Amino acid sequence: MNVRRRLISGSAVLAATALGLGTLSACSDSSAADNGGKLDVVASFYPMQYLAEQIGGNLVSVTSLTQPGQEPHDLEISAKQTAQLQEADAVLYLKGLQPAVDDAVAQSEVRTKVDAASLTSLEKHGNEVGGHAAEHDDHAGEESGGTDPHIWLDPVKYAEVASGVGKALEKADPDHAAEYKKNTAALVRKLDGLNTQYETGLKNTETKVFITTHAAFGYLAERYGLTEEAITGLDPESEPSVNRVKALEKMAKADGVTTVFYETLVSDKTAKTVAQDANLKTDVLDPIEGITGKSRGNDYIQVMESNLKALRTALGAK
Repeated sequence: MNVRRRLISGSAVLAATALGLGTLSACSDSSAADNGGKLDVVASFYPMQYLAEQIGGNLVSVTSLTQPGQEPHDLEISAKQTAQLQEADAVLYLKGLQPAVDDAVAQSEVRTKVDAASLTSLEKHGNEVGGHAAEHDDHAGEESGGTDPHIWLDPVKYAEVASGVGKALEKADPDHAAEYKKNTAALVRKLDGLNTQYETGLKNTETKVFITTHAAFGYLAERYGLTEEAITGLDPESEPSVNRVKALEKMAKADGVTTVFYETLVSDKTAKTVAQDANLKTDVLDPIEGITGKSRGNDYIQVMESNLKALRTALGAK
């Protein structure tokens, strides 16, 4: 599987962003269907599910197409899920992350289709942020990625998406617009608070460089003045080149890197191998693609706070 080939192009992102909420195929006169009076919302994976639950509250019934512990990039849609999608009032997804979901949504007759990728700007990230790897590896550019879908790991971008989702639900269920608006404002305040925690917590650190297994944290790194060095690119299952591993070892010594981060839904084998060769520690930095028993927290905010704690330790926060 090569996620990079399937990520949406920069031009498509710009077009979608320009269109904004106008691209949402929301039905202004629709109301909650026969689901106990609740709006039936299907979310593609956890970050979309969290938004729907936080903004919809008691007004919505939310189902996720990706089960806890399932790697979202590899999701295949079952016949049951296809039927479920057809019967939903709204679907919330992130175009470009899960091709099977994109296809199913395109073929469905759901009246409210909310593409999170159209609610904020997307950028291109690869193994490195800011070209840092080029200082240590002449071949770094060979492994650069495409448009990065991991917008939810930047609280500011995630708040932008939340605002758009709120407006879409208001339009889909106008009888309860005031409550959706209230819940959206509350969530945006939470995300603003999280952003402040990150700004304060990562302001003064001994190093600004951290190593991860795959390039999921590019937006987070750029937001808080850090440099992410990924062992692989945007595809969590791809294997790094020998040159890439050697470059990371050199970089770790030069920049005072202490830790190689791995994630909960993908094997930690590569991270531990690189860490052992470079005499580094390992720890978890969760991309929050799903919440499981291994997650360091019960929801998005808690796991993001755990990620901040791990980053502060690894970067030598003062």
